[in-house]
Amino acid sequence: MTEMTPEQTAELNERHRARMERKKAIIDAKIAAADKRIGIIIVNTGNGKGKSSSAFGMVARALGHGMKVGVVQFIKGAMSTGEEMFLRRFPDDVGFHAMGEGYTWETQNRERDIAKAEEAWEQARRFLADPAYGLVVLDELNIALKYRYLDVHTVIADLLDRPDMQHVVVTGRAAPPELIAVADTVTEMNVVKHAFKAGIAAQAGTEW
Repeated sequence: MTEMTPEQTAELNERHRARMERKKAIIDAKIAAADKRIGIIIVNTGNGKGKSSSAFGMVARALGHGMKVGVVQFIKGAMSTGEEMFLRRFPDDVGFHAMGEGYTWETQNRERDIAKAEEAWEQARRFLADPAYGLVVLDELNIALKYRYLDVHTVIADLLDRPDMQHVVVTGRAAPPELIAVADTVTEMNVVKHAFKAGIAAQAGTEW
């Protein structure tokens, strides 16, 4: 790489400053226009890793701001996870309910899976009806919706009927289009590489 002269460096720095000045004006205008404050629905979906990890990152943020958090895990529950073991240390701040019995290929019992999903949704509804909870995480709810263990229209009606300032995070692959349509923020995680495909086992602290 050819070394720049002091004059060229000064010119480059000035171009960067001018570009960032223009960018700041645009961003400041967008921030000023986004003046609504209301609870939002966030959906993390896609085949890539990070959906639940992102949701529990938001749990940490909410707790840092003094918010009360409700967590309902659909499907999961057959084994204890790091997030459950950690968050159960804060019973006054976090209501944590792991209400599944394991992945569908392990349970192999659709009727029981449906019953557990319905039971989990009743707990979710209790959180969604309580304005004391600033954040509600519905982990792997998309899977329960994908397999039609729950009615998507009933779920959406309950989500939309929650307290005005309550935030909700829904995770899981294959989010239904009806849920995506009513969500405020939707992120799709895509796979670039995954350690499992290289024969590396799921491990504590990274996968559970």
